[in-house]
Amino acid sequence: MSELETTNLTTEPIKNQPPKNQGMALDDARRVKTLSPGMLVFKRFIRNKLAVIGLIILVVMFLFSFLGPLLSPYTQTEVFYKEDAISKDYAGAIFNTELRYSVKEGEAFGGADQARFLLALAKDQPHFKSGETNFSFIEEGENFYRIVQLELFAESLMGRINPLPGNTLPAGFEDAFKKANEAGNTSFVLDGTTYTLTKELKAIQISTQRDVAIASFSIFDAYNSQDADLINSYDFRFLSESAGVNDSKTFTFDGKIYKIDEHEGQITIIDDKGEPFAEVSNIIVNPLDQNEFLSVDFKKIARDAINNRVDKFEFVDANGVNIEYDIHRVNTNYYIKRETTTVLINMFEFPSVKHPLGTDNNGMDMLTRLMFGGRVSLMVGFVAVFLELVIGVVIGGISGYFGGNIDTALMRFVDLFNSIPTMPLILIFGSVMDTLEVTPINRMFILMAILGFLGWTGIARVVRGQILSLREQDFMVATEATGIRTSRKIFRHLVPNVMPILIVTATASLGGLIITEATLGFLGLGIKYPLASWGSIINISSDAFIMETYWFMWIPAGMLILLTVLGFNFVGDGLRDAYDPKMKR
Repeated sequence: MSELETTNLTTEPIKNQPPKNQGMALDDARRVKTLSPGMLVFKRFIRNKLAVIGLIILVVMFLFSFLGPLLSPYTQTEVFYKEDAISKDYAGAIFNTELRYSVKEGEAFGGADQARFLLALAKDQPHFKSGETNFSFIEEGENFYRIVQLELFAESLMGRINPLPGNTLPAGFEDAFKKANEAGNTSFVLDGTTYTLTKELKAIQISTQRDVAIASFSIFDAYNSQDADLINSYDFRFLSESAGVNDSKTFTFDGKIYKIDEHEGQITIIDDKGEPFAEVSNIIVNPLDQNEFLSVDFKKIARDAINNRVDKFEFVDANGVNIEYDIHRVNTNYYIKRETTTVLINMFEFPSVKHPLGTDNNGMDMLTRLMFGGRVSLMVGFVAVFLELVIGVVIGGISGYFGGNIDTALMRFVDLFNSIPTMPLILIFGSVMDTLEVTPINRMFILMAILGFLGWTGIARVVRGQILSLREQDFMVATEATGIRTSRKIFRHLVPNVMPILIVTATASLGGLIITEATLGFLGLGIKYPLASWGSIINISSDAFIMETYWFMWIPAGMLILLTVLGFNFVGDGLRDAYDPKMKR
């Protein structure tokens, strides 16, 4: 060969050979041969911008939910409190409408006797009987009654007076009796003794009286607690109230002279030293907290305010602090309120530096609750999907590999399972757990199991369809030749070839399961307090006022659910496209 010919051979370009510096496309045959299947899927996945965005969202959600609680200074059940001044009920007042009794020392007048007295008073019958004892009452003044016990002394029958054995008729008794009886009187007095006449059929019973008790609407408050027993005694009350009925300004008790000072319906009893001794009123003023003590001065000012129909008054307490009180009337009750500094649960606090997303209706940090709630929601979703995969792969793998009657039986079982109304069944399980008062932790595990057990049928159908097409491939013929056992054929050779589509299916199912868990939480049938989930957090938005006023109670949780489900959907679509070998670039 000549030199020219040799030169031409070496300089002539080879046909169909690309230039040395020209790059190769991703789908170039030579490049494909140099990439592993996993790397090829990864390259296709990262070229999908939405899939990458979805992956970033999921990474952020996982860091927020699993790393966030470790960095948060609070726990999910930590309750925050605040001090605030609120108008709080301090005391209550009401006009007394019930008779108050003072029983004489050594006498008895119990509840049954008082009930009989009230019945006789309503029927305007001055004599009444309680058990085997006869009583009578004398109206000493308006709403002031003296109750006496009657002891039978003699009996008049057919115009003849017969004394009881052991009794002797005093001189002039018969004449005094006849005058009282003819005049229609029910009693007469002889030698300082009062006798009561009671008609019983044809006879007239003549009885002596013995003071037992008094009854009135007056309320007695002692200025000094050590005088309370004395002031509420029978003798003191009888003398003081009798003085009031008789318009007397003084009365004597136990050798001491007491003065009655009345002003605007309020009566003050002043002792012999000129000091206030007791207050008398028909208004009951009591503290709402039994640990509180209301002084007589406070009660007096409160009663004056109620009688004068004013809605405010001031009172200087024992520490010299002037406190303003408000009076609110509800029907016949009066509620006395005052501004009180108290410790309250810090509920519905708007976002601040201390609580970036505010606090919830239980006074807990919303941001921390969202972190722990995301952990629960994601755990429920992943565990449920894992159970779906396990059950679906086993049922679908056996059905697809064996075919025939086994395939028919298992697929009919799947059809039967699909006919079960899933959501109503989940709601029923939630109500049953409420009734049984299942603990929040156990409730979470049961919810995972229920969601996983009810959602495997779709995966079983996908696995069965794929294995039906794969079992006729050459590699399966090779497994038949090697004689390996059936379980190894299914789970070592067939199922791994179905894994790409299982990953795509599982990723898509996660979003749906998170939505289902959030729905159950919103309905109050999912995760229970004190555990948090995104669904249970937005349950508070069922109250229209809270939804309109406290946006931070439900919008952040709703946005987290939206972003998480959107991220799973983007990743699922990206994996589906990446696993598709026929996709065009």
